[in-house]
Formats: sequence, structure tokens, C-alpha cells
Amino acid sequence: MKSLDIVDPEIAAAIQSELERQRNNIILIASENFTSRAVMEAQSCVMTNKYAEGYPGKRYYRGTGCVDLAENLARERCIKLFGAEHVNVQPHSGTQANMAAYFAVLNAGDTIMGMNLAHGGHLSHGSPVNFSGKMYKIVPYNVSRETEMLDYSEMADIARKSRPQLIVVGASSYPRTIDFKAVREIADDVGALVMADIAHIAGMCAVGAHPSPVPYADIVTTTTHKTLRGPRGAIILCKEELASAIDRSVFPGTQGGPFMNSIAAKAVAFKEALTPEFKEYQFQVIRNARALAERLLKNDFDLVSGGTDNHLLLVKLLKEGITGKVADETLERAGITLNKNMIPFDPATPFVTSGIRIGTPAMTTRGMQEKQMAQIADMITMVLRDINNEKTIARVRSEAKALCDQFPLYPDMV
Repeated sequence: MKSLDIVDPEIAAAIQSELERQRNNIILIASENFTSRAVMEAQSCVMTNKYAEGYPGKRYYRGTGCVDLAENLARERCIKLFGAEHVNVQPHSGTQANMAAYFAVLNAGDTIMGMNLAHGGHLSHGSPVNFSGKMYKIVPYNVSRETEMLDYSEMADIARKSRPQLIVVGASSYPRTIDFKAVREIADDVGALVMADIAHIAGMCAVGAHPSPVPYADIVTTTTHKTLRGPRGAIILCKEELASAIDRSVFPGTQGGPFMNSIAAKAVAFKEALTPEFKEYQFQVIRNARALAERLLKNDFDLVSGGTDNHLLLVKLLKEGITGKVADETLERAGITLNKNMIPFDPATPFVTSGIRIGTPAMTTRGMQEKQMAQIADMITMVLRDINNEKTIARVRSEAKALCDQFPLYPDMV
């Protein structure tokens, strides 16, 4: 019997239930993935016991030789993976990484250009309910109403009018390739810095499946738990001239002691990401997203921008006459987990929405390919086209479980 079973059987039961939920449901949340057992072992290691304020070789406590080794390995592997000049591997989350980046190069009240949250951006890119929207003057840019893609000409016009100190590029629900070079040219024209938040596409950027922002951006932030398939956490990449400012902004600027167990797990994930298998995985993620999109289009659904170039797609449900909220709640009962999502120029509220977001990283990790994506698209179609029929929901739930059983998740875990 495990110690946790004895000490806290209620939490042990909750963890076991979550394992079964992950095993038995088709997980299509674009920001989720399944880490390797090695990453989880590092995440739960004894380094969680060590306080290590500061950086390798410059800590405020004694006894840090072993955690220094882990952090240096994480930094070396990450720099090799992305081809960056400098990296800070200590941020606890993507939003904290963004906060540290802003604090390193901006003053309160400075102007940031960021992608409109309702068009695919992120809370920390200037939403009025987030610290970024409260501390800085935010000038949003949108996708085109006609193409539902970024319009770099319009972005340039906005930049010339607003003269931002920083342009933030990156998204949480944008299905198309981002042109980082074009953003760099816009920023140079108005004397702005560029920060790329690649939390969703970092794994693809690392292996060449999506253009990398590293040659063009002054700062790059990303989480480590999405397409990078690592532990929950984040990193900041930057040009060498910003290294000291970024490091000071992370510690002591916005964080105290780093989570050394998480940094060890990040190191493991970066080592895995340097393998040929990881590169092939990223390209399969994209192939799977395209296969899902093509089947949904064939099934007469409307997709934002008409398709996808990356790991996610957005389904518009206006002509179906159902909300994203109803869709994701019903699909979850059918064994398919995804999330409601705003679509560009959405007439509904963020708590209701007119769309759903679908991502392929997690099920690709389980080994599913294009054939299974077409099957999943048909399952989604069955539910959404017969959304009030409990027999249909039960039938799809059974089919989802059977499909998951063909691709076991953590079969050695009990």
C-alpha cells in the first residue's frame, strides 16, 4: 500500500479517479498533454524539499550543489533546443513569466500592443481583468473579419498610431501560423520591443514544425506543459543584453524560491524534446489537427479561418444554433473533453461562447493518428447534431471508451 493511501485516502482516491478520467476520455483540450513517467518522477522527487533562492553558484542557502546541477542541465538543454542566447527556467507559470518579462523592460503605464483575448489572445496580453490590463496601457489588435487571420498591415497601422513600447505576439486560440518576422519589422518601424508568447506552439517551434520567434523577438516566453510535454511551469528566453534584467525580474522581482523539483522535471522534458521521436511527434500533432479539421469541414461544420496550421482548431456553432457552453458540457458526458471558446466577433459572452476549441497534443501522445482523428470528428458530429438525445450521448461515450482502450495511458500505473 502506498503512503498516501494510509495518510490521506480521500486525496488518494481523488488522484486515482483523475487517472481513470484521463485514461477513459478523449482529451482534446489544446493546452493539455500527458507527460512521460520520467517527467512525473522528477516532478515528485526530493528536490521539492530544497530552498534555492538565487541562481546556480549564487544561492542564498547552503546545500545547493545538487539542485544547481539540475538547473544548469535545464538551462543548457533549453538553450540547445531553442537556439536561444539566454534562458531563465525558474518561472512557475506562463503568466508569471509574462509578468517578469514586462517588469524587466517596461514601466507602469507604458503601452503594450497585444492580441485581443476575444480573438485568440491571452489574459496576460492585456485583458482588463488581468494585472497586464491594470498596470499598462493596452492597445489590442484583432484578426481580420474577412479572413479571421492576423492582418499584419492593420497591425502596422495600429503600431504607428499608438507607438507601443512592447508588441506582444502569441495566442491561446489562434489556429494559423504566426509571422514573427513581420512583427519584428513592425516593431522596428516604431521603435518597440517584441515579446513572443509561444506557450501553445513551443514544441512545434523547437523542432521546425512552426517558425521560431527566437531570431526575431527580444523576449520569448512559454509554458512547459503544453506541446513541450513537460511539467507545469514556464521559461523565459531572451537576447543576451536582456539576460540580467530578466533574471533580476524573476528573482527577486516576482518570485522567491524556485520549485527545484519542477526545474528538474523541465530538464527531463528538454532532454526528451531533443530526440528525433519528439520531432516526429510534433509533426504528427499537426497532421492530426488537419485531419480533424478536414473531417469536420466534410461534416459541414464552420471553422474559424477555414482550418488549421498548428495543433488546434476552432469550431463555430452559430448555424447549429447551440452555444459552446452546451456543446462542451454535452460532449464531456459523451466522453470527449474539450472547451467552449470565443470565436472572432462572437455575439455571445465569454461564459457562453459561440464556439469550441479542439486540440490534438494529448491524444497524439497516446499514439492516435489521422484515422482516429476522423473517427473522433464523426463522434463529435453525432453528439452536436443530436445534442438532446441521451441514447446518442451514451453510444458515443461507449465508443470513446473503446477507442481509449486501444491506446492505453500509463498502463503500469495502478
